[in-house]
Amino acid sequence: MIVFRYLCREVLLTLSAVTAVLLVIIMSGRFIKYLAQAAQGALDPGVLLLIMGYRIPGFLQLILPLGLFLGILLAYGRLYLDSEITVLTATGMSQQRLMAYTLAPATLIALLVAWLAFGLAPQGVTSVARILNQQDALTEFDTLVPGRFQTMKNGVRVTYTETLSEDRSQLGGVFISEKRVSGDGKDRGIGVLLAERGRQVIQPDGSRYLILENGFRYDGNPGSADYRAVQYDTYGLLLPKPEVSSEIGEREAVPTHELIGSDNPRYQAELQWRMSIPLLVFIVTLLAVPLARVNPRQGRFLKLLPAVLLYMGYLALLIAARGQLDKGKLPMALGLWWVHVLFLLIGLLLLYWEPLRLKWAARRAREVAHG
Repeated sequence: MIVFRYLCREVLLTLSAVTAVLLVIIMSGRFIKYLAQAAQGALDPGVLLLIMGYRIPGFLQLILPLGLFLGILLAYGRLYLDSEITVLTATGMSQQRLMAYTLAPATLIALLVAWLAFGLAPQGVTSVARILNQQDALTEFDTLVPGRFQTMKNGVRVTYTETLSEDRSQLGGVFISEKRVSGDGKDRGIGVLLAERGRQVIQPDGSRYLILENGFRYDGNPGSADYRAVQYDTYGLLLPKPEVSSEIGEREAVPTHELIGSDNPRYQAELQWRMSIPLLVFIVTLLAVPLARVNPRQGRFLKLLPAVLLYMGYLALLIAARGQLDKGKLPMALGLWWVHVLFLLIGLLLLYWEPLRLKWAARRAREVAHG
């Protein structure tokens, strides 16, 4: 029992460290993407942390199996390097018993991954989709930041205001530049609006207007003398009416109970994918335990690169099979299971290769001795 607790603690501590590092790396890349959208005015900066929080379960369901795989390799690699496994082997610890001990933390991680894959991750995707739908319905007033030029409508409009009231209804020092495009898609030049002040007016029917006061409007083509300048006291612009879409098209957001029994091939493929992730945990454990065996003179990182490549091949095959399943090129009965069976056989071969090799060598030695 002491050895069991010691091995579990080593694996779980290493797993936690590796998972934390991988989570920070992946979240940093995704956060930079959302931050760029916020800088362009496509997202409200106040929802960035909320979006990242909802995305964590989706990240963890894929990071935890890899973290467990690397955790076993690093933890047991150190034990082999320090000859601790050698001492345990001398007291009767076999590879199969070591595998049985390792399955305890693997079962814990598999249950956690199943909870994430079947429950929390779809809920997180749904929440993120709702937030992004709400962000798509924001007007320029909702994301405008005073003192900064912001690009709207995929670069068609650039808006700037020197000052902005707390209720976002009053502007000062307004600049708006917008490309004018005709109905047939031809470029009709650029329109520029300058105003000393501006305010937002909401009509009873919900329509919004930007009322500019004491300014100028310039219309023309850059580099051409053909332009028009108009001075105005009051100028009104109709703002697009915000429409919040409630449609969530991502299948990753579909609750698991709706996937079960569905005739939709994409839904069936998604269900098999969610079931594959907890199964992945047990199979990578079967792969990692024999791959962690190293000679103390070779170093603990000798088999790390081949092991990571094997894991990447496993995951790549799963993703490729999922794509073929979506396209209907694989029978649903075969699905993703053949990939798991293939790597299960590889894991069993790695686990029993050393005992079989020693058994064959002993048999050959006896045959030579009697021969």
